[in-house]
Amino acid sequence: MEKPAHFVIVGGGTAGWLTAFILQDSAKRAKLNATFSVVESTKIPTVGVGEATTAAFRVFLKHFKIDEFEFFRETGATFKLGIRHQDWRHKGYTYYGPIDDPHQVIQPPAGAPHDYLNVYSVAAGRKVQDMHLFGPLLEQKKAPYAKKPDGSLIPLGPFHHAYHFDQALVGQFLKRKSSGVDIIDAVVDGVTRDPENGNILSLQMDNGETVEGDFFIDATGFRKRLILKELQAGWISYANELPVNRALPFWLPIKDGENFANYTLAAAQNNGWMWQIPTQGRYGCGYVFSDQFITPDEAKLEIEAALGHEIEVRSDIQFQIGRLENAWIGNVVAVGLSSSFLEPLESTSIHGTIVQMMLFAQNFLKAPSEMTPDDRKDYNNRVGRQVDDFRTFVNTHYVTERDDTAFWRDVKANRIHAETRQRLDFWKHTMPRQDQFVPYLNGLPHIETQLHYPVLDGLGLLDREVARKEMDADPKLRAFARETVESLTKEYREAARLALPHEEFFRIIRDMK
Repeated sequence: MEKPAHFVIVGGGTAGWLTAFILQDSAKRAKLNATFSVVESTKIPTVGVGEATTAAFRVFLKHFKIDEFEFFRETGATFKLGIRHQDWRHKGYTYYGPIDDPHQVIQPPAGAPHDYLNVYSVAAGRKVQDMHLFGPLLEQKKAPYAKKPDGSLIPLGPFHHAYHFDQALVGQFLKRKSSGVDIIDAVVDGVTRDPENGNILSLQMDNGETVEGDFFIDATGFRKRLILKELQAGWISYANELPVNRALPFWLPIKDGENFANYTLAAAQNNGWMWQIPTQGRYGCGYVFSDQFITPDEAKLEIEAALGHEIEVRSDIQFQIGRLENAWIGNVVAVGLSSSFLEPLESTSIHGTIVQMMLFAQNFLKAPSEMTPDDRKDYNNRVGRQVDDFRTFVNTHYVTERDDTAFWRDVKANRIHAETRQRLDFWKHTMPRQDQFVPYLNGLPHIETQLHYPVLDGLGLLDREVARKEMDADPKLRAFARETVESLTKEYREAARLALPHEEFFRIIRDMK
């Protein structure tokens, strides 16, 4: 019998175990003769500071039939229904970015373009968030569930939500849920490479063991243990257009009975922005800033002044924002933070891992001996475009009215990327439409207008007159959109009235054990 191909995932955590789940499942479905190992050392501590996902993580849980309530109980995760953007457009201004899509639940008239409800909302001078179910839920810190008279819970609406969690706890949860994966508790000390093609043949571990493999996935985070240290991968920096380069993570307590947020807070500051991510026990927080304008000690004082109390900084993280030129080199693919890093404004890290590994599994997973240079080129082009799209979307958040500090004046003068300007110039004359974004992930999720509209609307970057002209061109569609938006807004306000407070939902499911 032919020896199975050995796929070795170096690094555990959320990225490593997501990769193990996706690749092993796809290999079984494709009847690929393969085995899988995860190298995860207990000597390398993982400290969770709070992380947020997109709805892709819920799709992952459902695909693998992982009970969501068990996931909540075991990891302390909470709902993420969107992002609260505070003080970005200007100080004192707040807008929400709900992640549900009302277009999913409405059968449009024949020939209606996608995004017509968004266009109507802008034309009517209504907040785009108002027609979302998650809009009033975000404002009221409620869960997307109601309680029936018999005490059981019922979901409100068909929309996928996302999650907030401690990534260390989620990594351990996924590890416990895995089966058929060999776990190697050791640290990589070195590698043996093929002298002809440079492929990695085996790993030398700190315990003296040698781990042979046919294909390797680098999930070692910022260390980039294989893709950079061994294969010397090139790096494309986004430092010019994404202006922060340092973070001070800290925790804030949640009091007993306190109704905590169902959103990621992204609060703009004088020299960057602060995140707050609620888990069931605490808020994982951090100040992401530019050390070109402020020192870590000054950043700590700035956040303490904003919060009104002292904080205990857990670490001082210096990072490079950007991506690998090629995430797949030879017989190594990098995922997660090994592959790219963007500031955590739109939860792109875990989303990228899931989508990239689904792309790899669906299109490129086969016996390593059958993988070709064209496969690598195709994958690298698609993944590179995905991360560049993330960059441009995050960069769009910085197109604001703020010029009250040297940091924000520098952003306005020097940090807006050419692609960002090109898109915004285009949208001065036509409203954003989904067909303006060319799909490049073979049907998998990519940056969509549904994410753009709340941000563009919240920052005042959409022209109401352009939207009016587009709606006036089709009076029947305009009338349908008006009726639909008014109906959805009313229906979802009523649904929010019935929804459980966020904290109460988790108290109920903890008692279900």
